Amino acid sequence: MSNQINTDWLSKHSDRYLHEFNLNGYVSIPGFFNPEEIAEIKENKKRFIQDVVPTMPESEVYYEDASDKSTLKQLQNMWQHDAFFGNMMGEGSKLTTLSEICLNEKTVPKNMQYFNKHAGGGQATPPHQDGYFFHLVPNNAITIWYALEDVEPEQGCVNYVQGSHKYGMRAHAASGVLGFSQSIQDFGLPFDRENAIAFPCKAGHLIAHHSLTIHWADGNTSAEKSRQAMGAIYYGSSAREDAKAKEAYQARLNAQLAAAGKI
Repeated sequence: MSNQINTDWLSKHSDRYLHEFNLNGYVSIPGFFNPEEIAEIKENKKRFIQDVVPTMPESEVYYEDASDKSTLKQLQNMWQHDAFFGNMMGEGSKLTTLSEICLNEKTVPKNMQYFNKHAGGGQATPPHQDGYFFHLVPNNAITIWYALEDVEPEQGCVNYVQGSHKYGMRAHAASGVLGFSQSIQDFGLPFDRENAIAFPCKAGHLIAHHSLTIHWADGNTSAEKSRQAMGAIYYGSSAREDAKAKEAYQARLNAQLAAAGKI
């Protein structure tokens, strides 16, 4: 891949993105992937769904209705199953370079995901902090999200609470939403409302947030347009994972998803 926004360009602008990330809890980079790159990513995503998804564990493939394969909602760990997506998270890639700029340290790739909110039916993503799911000490991680197609508010664009990463972890409780099983219990405080900012995105626009940044997305109310996007998660090299706590949480989640017919 080649692009006006490449690793050298990112390094040249590293001070700016580190400052924005520390100040706001997120960065926004329109045109991070150019149209040719997005076309290549989408073609490989299509191939991945056709050829690779049937071989993946059920716990890494989420459907709105597991009996209807057209309702594919989310994929996990794509980078571990496919060379193309593995290279996108490899050492020296654009995504890895950005993660290390924002976290200000070497990073460890942890997940690459595909998200889809179906036209006229994609569920809302409840307000949450990704760090709740990561079980890290310190909670220093980044989630990168980029649009595969233009996303307007009606399709369920991402919303952030600006600066929320500075105030620690909020209490979460079960949400009942596939792929985002927990939500913030007391969301809607004056601070949340006053600092909310929405991010409609053109295809190729990238946004990335700290693991403690509060964010959410509305459901897709468009009758015709889907909302397809991809994400990548990196942990800071200084972070340590509580493996037992994470395994116990994942086991509970998988049991709930299976019982609900979602995987």
